[in-house]
Amino acid sequence: MAPEIHMTGPMCLIENTNGELVANPEALKILSAITQPVVVVAIVGLYRTGKSYLMNKLAGKNMGFSLGSTVESHTKGIWMWCVPHPKKPEHTLVLLDTEGLGDVKKGDNQNDSWIFALAILLSSTFVYNSMGTINQQAMDQLHYVTELTHRIRSKSSPDENENEDSADFVSFFPDFVWTLRDFSLDLEADGQPLTADEYLEYSLKLTQGTSEKDKNFNLPRLCILKFFPKKKCFVFDRPVHCKKLAQLEKLHDEELDPEFVQQVADFCSYIFSNSKTKTLSGGIKVNGPRLESLVLTYIDAISSGDLPCMENTILALAQIENSVAVQKAIAHYDQQMGQKVQLPTETLQELLDLHRDSEREATEVFMKNSFKDVDHLFQKKLAVQLVKKRDDFCKQNQEASSDRCSALLQDIFSPLEEEVKMGIYSKPGGYCLFIQKLQDLKKKYHEEPRKGIQAEEILQTYLKSKESVTDAILQTDKILTKKEKEIEVEHAKAESAQASAKMVEEMQIKYQQMMEEKEKSYQEHVKQLTEKIERERAQLLEEQERTLTSKLQEQARLLKERCQGESTQLQNEIQKLQKTLGKKNKRYMSRKLKI
Repeated sequence: MAPEIHMTGPMCLIENTNGELVANPEALKILSAITQPVVVVAIVGLYRTGKSYLMNKLAGKNMGFSLGSTVESHTKGIWMWCVPHPKKPEHTLVLLDTEGLGDVKKGDNQNDSWIFALAILLSSTFVYNSMGTINQQAMDQLHYVTELTHRIRSKSSPDENENEDSADFVSFFPDFVWTLRDFSLDLEADGQPLTADEYLEYSLKLTQGTSEKDKNFNLPRLCILKFFPKKKCFVFDRPVHCKKLAQLEKLHDEELDPEFVQQVADFCSYIFSNSKTKTLSGGIKVNGPRLESLVLTYIDAISSGDLPCMENTILALAQIENSVAVQKAIAHYDQQMGQKVQLPTETLQELLDLHRDSEREATEVFMKNSFKDVDHLFQKKLAVQLVKKRDDFCKQNQEASSDRCSALLQDIFSPLEEEVKMGIYSKPGGYCLFIQKLQDLKKKYHEEPRKGIQAEEILQTYLKSKESVTDAILQTDKILTKKEKEIEVEHAKAESAQASAKMVEEMQIKYQQMMEEKEKSYQEHVKQLTEKIERERAQLLEEQERTLTSKLQEQARLLKERCQGESTQLQNEIQKLQKTLGKKNKRYMSRKLKI
C-alpha cells in the first residue's frame, strides 16, 4: 500500500440503498491511491453466520467490520478494508465483507445475486461462509452460483453460447474457500476419517441419475466444480457458548474455545500464504486504480441493465489505463524536455535530437503502463500528441530565438541608430564610415552565442528595415561629396595654376642658370681651346722656325758652299729669304690677332 494510505477501519465500497448499488467515491479515492498489486479476499454467506469476524481477523483486528447481534442483516452493500499484506511485501490486502444473503426484508434475491456476483468478479479468493455441514440445504442456498451464467458474461460476442461462457469463467474466477461455522460433526465418511478438503470433495460428488431431482442435486455442485479452479474447505467449532456470541468481538483468544482459535489461525495463515494477486485474463495484475475501474465498470453495467462482461471490462479497463499510460508518457516527455531543453537551441537538429530521446523514453513509459492496446490505437494517439509536442517546441524554439535575436539587435545596434539620429554620418564619406560600423556590429552580433535558428533571418529582416536609412546616408554622402569635389577641383585648379607658374618660373631660372652655365662652360672651353691652339701654334711656329731655320741654314750652308764666291748674290738671296720670312711672320701674327 502506498505510504499515504492508512485505513484504521473498513469503509463502504458499494452502497446498497433501496435495491440500488452505488460506488462510494471516498472508497474509490482510497483505491485509486494504491499503486501496489492487490490481493482481494471477499466473503459472502447468509446473514448472521460470522463472516465479519473472520474478516476482522484477516485484518489483524478484533473489531472493524460490524458483527451484528440481531436476526437482520447488519452489513449493507460491500465494505472494504485495505491493509498491508502481512506476508507479501509491496502488496496490499483488500478485504471485502458483503451484506448477509437471505434477508427476509428484501422481498426477493435479485439484490443478493448481484452482491454474490460482484464478490466473485472483484476477488482473487472467494470465501463462502455457512453454518453447519455441507448438506443439500447448504447446497440449495448456493443457488447464487447456478445463476452466475445469467449474471456474468465472459465475452461480448452474442454468438458465444452459455456452455462456452461457463468454460471461460475458469480463466478469471477466484479461488473458492468454503468455511463451515459451528461444525459439530466428526469429519468421516463410510467410517473413514476425512480432512476438511476431502470432506468438501466428498460433498461435491455428483449423482449418476438423470431425473429432475438428480439434476437439481448436481447443478450447484457442477457449477462449483466447473467455475472455480481451486477449492479449499475449513471447519470451525463454536467459538463460545451461544450466550456470549453477542460479545464475540470483545472477547480475547483465551476466552474462546482453543480449537476455534487454532482453526481461525489456520484459516488466516492459508489466506495470507495462498491467496493470489487479483489477475485478469492475459495475466494482467490488478492494483488499486484497476480495482477501482472494475468496481465502476461492473456497477455501471448492473445499473444500466446489462450483464457484466469480462471481455468488455478488460477492454474498458485497458482504455482507462491506456489513457492514463498516454498521460504518464506525455508527462514524462514534458519532464524530460523541460530538464534537457534550453531554448533557443543553437540548431534545429539539436532540438530534434532531444525530442527523439524524450520521445523514445515516453514510448517506453507507455509500453510499461499499457496493456491490450488493440490495433495500437493509444500508441498512435501518443505518437500524434508527441508530434504536436515536437511542433510546439519547434514553434517555441523559433519564438525564443526571435526574441533573443531581437533583444540582441536592440542592444548592439541602438548606439548606431543614435549616431544616425545625431547626424554623425551626414557628411562626405559618411556612408563608408556607416558601412564599416555596420560591419563591425554585424560581426559582434554573429559572435554572440545561443541565438538559435532565427539568427540570420532576424538580422536580415532588421537590415532590410534599415535600408531606407542606409540609402539616405548614401545619397547625402553623394551630394556632399559632389560639392566637396567641385570645391576640391577649383582648389586643385588654382593650386595647379600656381604650381604651373611656379614651375615656369623655376624652369626659367633653371634655363637661365643652364644658359649661364653653358656660357661659362663655353667660355671655359674657348679659353681652353685658345690656350691649346696657342700652345699648338707656338709649338708649330717654333717647329716651323726650327725647320725653316734648319733648312735655311742648310741652304745657306749649301749656298755658302756653292757660292762662297758669290757672296753678293748670296746675300741677296738671304735678304729675300729674310723678307719672305718677315712677311710670313706678319701674316701669322695677323691671323693670330684675328683669332
